[in-house]
Amino acid sequence: MADDLFKALADPTRRTILDELAERSGQTLFEICARLSMRHGLGISRQAVSQHLAVLEAAGLVETRREGRCKFHDLNTAPLRRIAERWLVPDTPDPEESTP
Repeated sequence: MADDLFKALADPTRRTILDELAERSGQTLFEICARLSMRHGLGISRQAVSQHLAVLEAAGLVETRREGRCKFHDLNTAPLRRIAERWLVPDTPDPEESTP
């Protein structure tokens, strides 16, 4: 799972998509494409964005839900928290603080 996560985060376009979903979760493919074009000047096709979203979904960073004919994409930060917690060192008291 961690390999998929790091692969997903390695691409700058996918990180930009995650930034957009962090700012406003629950976007459709059309909305994501429009924001990438308007705000970031990325002129990539809907198919390319869809492929990037598939990689992010496989890594668990994006979840989708359908409402009627619309498919919404939501950011899921749980995999990022698991990775961060993997290497976080618990706070240990300084030797000066533990001596009476």
